[in-house]
Amino acid sequence: MAQYLPIVIMLALGGVFAAGSFIGSGLLAPKRPNQAKLAPYECGIVPRSEPPERFPVRFFLVAMIFIIFDIEIIFLYPFAAAAGELGTFGVVEVAGFAVVVFIAFAYLVANGALSWGPAGKQPYRVVEERLASKVRAGVKGE
Repeated sequence: MAQYLPIVIMLALGGVFAAGSFIGSGLLAPKRPNQAKLAPYECGIVPRSEPPERFPVRFFLVAMIFIIFDIEIIFLYPFAAAAGELGTFGVVEVAGFAVVVFIAFAYLVANGALSWGPAGKQPYRVVEERLASKVRAGVKGE
């Protein structure tokens, strides 16, 4: 166990440094918000007009679903290569992993991540409209 002591000490020091950095910046940072600091910033250019159509958050959610399933497929390849050696333990572990990924997918579908039409349940549209109104209010307030 003595050979792992330096690793444990370095992990502890890293954790203390990270926590200290967050706490120190929260306590010592100046807190003088103004309209310019609270406004959205994009390359230093203040938008003069609203773009013709906002890019929906739903596109990013579909991309995340795609990445999740890609990662699942990548993790299934080693199982397929060593399925004979893993036996029942491997099947149970892969089934548990697939169940967790399926639950995440079912949650996204239930929240309307794949509802593209106007008739579907679209909770993200409300968030997009709120953000757009805040952006317009920030631009007008300057």
